Amino acid sequence: MQVHEEARLVAAAPAEAPLLSVRDLCVRFGGITALDGVSFDVQRGQVAGLIGPNGAGKTTLFNCLSRLYGYSEGRIRFDGQPLESVARHQVAGLGIGRTFQNLALFGSMSVLDNIKVGRHARTRKGFLANALRLPGVAAEEEDSSRRARELVRFLGLEPVADTRVAELPFGSRKRVELGRALASEPRLLLLDEPAAGLNHEEVGALGTLIRRIRDQFHLTVLLVEHHMGLVMSVSDHVVALNFGRKIAEGTPAQVRAHPEVIQAYLGTES
Repeated sequence: MQVHEEARLVAAAPAEAPLLSVRDLCVRFGGITALDGVSFDVQRGQVAGLIGPNGAGKTTLFNCLSRLYGYSEGRIRFDGQPLESVARHQVAGLGIGRTFQNLALFGSMSVLDNIKVGRHARTRKGFLANALRLPGVAAEEEDSSRRARELVRFLGLEPVADTRVAELPFGSRKRVELGRALASEPRLLLLDEPAAGLNHEEVGALGTLIRRIRDQFHLTVLLVEHHMGLVMSVSDHVVALNFGRKIAEGTPAQVRAHPEVIQAYLGTES
């Protein structure tokens, strides 16, 4: 009897709310509709993939999640909080980290210093305190350096930690940007075309790294990617867009076999 009662209580317990919830999102640029009523959820701890042909609206959606773009209709909730109520400069502190398709690193700075920049969202001392070297500044700087070095080690960048980023090959610079995003201790990590410009071997290593990041740092990952092999191998859940609309959603196998996804990529229904 007790077993049945426990089973009933478990069945009645509410499901955990998604970390990210997008509902009926619409974005228009003049007469162009970039996103048209897009809705989906990303559950905590998932690796979710966002796919679609060029012009499908993927980067527009990422820019909405980063608060770089506004939206005319719909809503986005992060951990239950309306994202439109958050100022752009507060997004990283809220727990959303991001990489960019076009690398946005400081070429004249070292690998370590670039990653330390990502700690800014987690520091509490302001400009005046740092300028006057008030109590607590040194301890905060030491903590930032320690955490940055941990990420350098995790990403296999120790041999080039003190090297200027501009001197590194493209694949290494990609890892530096990933380290900077992780330095802000995000709960949701947005990866914008992380495989772009990488060779076959580097793409394989990236897939393993994305899973390691999710597991070791206990975060959620949403990635935009054209490399279907990578998306399908690392994602728990996939959302497909085309011309600003969601055309499919589900497991990688379900989305891969969906007729509208096949048509969007191959121009045929079979």
